[in-house]
Amino acid sequence: MPGCERRRPCRDDGFVTAESAVVLPVLVAVAMALVWGLLVVAAQIQCVDAARTGARAAARQDPADAVAALAREAAPRGAKVTVAREGDRVRVVVTVAPPVLGDLAFEVREEAVASVEGASVDGGSP
Repeated sequence: MPGCERRRPCRDDGFVTAESAVVLPVLVAVAMALVWGLLVVAAQIQCVDAARTGARAAARQDPADAVAALAREAAPRGAKVTVAREGDRVRVVVTVAPPVLGDLAFEVREEAVASVEGASVDGGSP
């Protein structure tokens, strides 16, 4: 009879297991890279906020130590804060090594510049 043929056993029994063994480490690596990327972006956003906070405080003519302390509070852990006055402007730079893979020669760096309040625009006395 034509519909009563016996099926032979399938020889692809371990094929799905072999594919999973190859694909699973790749998926884990991609997931780890995505998580690391999100951590770097979060650190960058914190650095932007810290630099802006420090620049606003320095523009109010707060002492440089107070400005650096305020910026460090808003910055990620381990960040370096630099405050420099350049005439009637102040520059705050915040740098930090990225989280998790801190051994890489890569760092997140953000800076903010603000005009000092009460400073004359033309450099002369009012």
